Amino acid sequence: MTDFNPKEYKIVALRDCPVPEEMLICEQPQQVADYWRMHIASHPHFNPECECFVVLLLNTRRRVKGHHFVSVGLMDTVLVHPREVFRAAIVGSASALVMVHNHPSGEPQPSEADIKVTRDLIRAGQILKIEVVDHVIVGRPRHSSLRELGYFYP
Repeated sequence: MTDFNPKEYKIVALRDCPVPEEMLICEQPQQVADYWRMHIASHPHFNPECECFVVLLLNTRRRVKGHHFVSVGLMDTVLVHPREVFRAAIVGSASALVMVHNHPSGEPQPSEADIKVTRDLIRAGQILKIEVVDHVIVGRPRHSSLRELGYFYP
């Protein structure tokens, strides 16, 4: 029989991510893409050759509280599960989040898998009462918003 010891969890700031005043509120796709290029692309775990999935944690006024690097995938796929996406939002008391990931090909058009996982995560957020504000796909040099493309339920 192996010993099992429970763990205590807390959110620890890994690094300061100062942003200009106009980027503190992150509810527009361009703001999200700018945040990505300023902070995620310089993150030590970021690999531009692989899909990387990140959530921006927002407070009630849609100001960025922080971000959580959820997963690093392969060159054309990334594994995403609601438990991993919402864990930091729950622990960090976020009222909303923005999902964002990159397409290493540079083409920001959403795949069928992107659309399906977005809709699954929206439903999970509704159960948890954590709003999913948008899912932005960052390419080079453009980006796309699944909300603006009409993939969010009304």
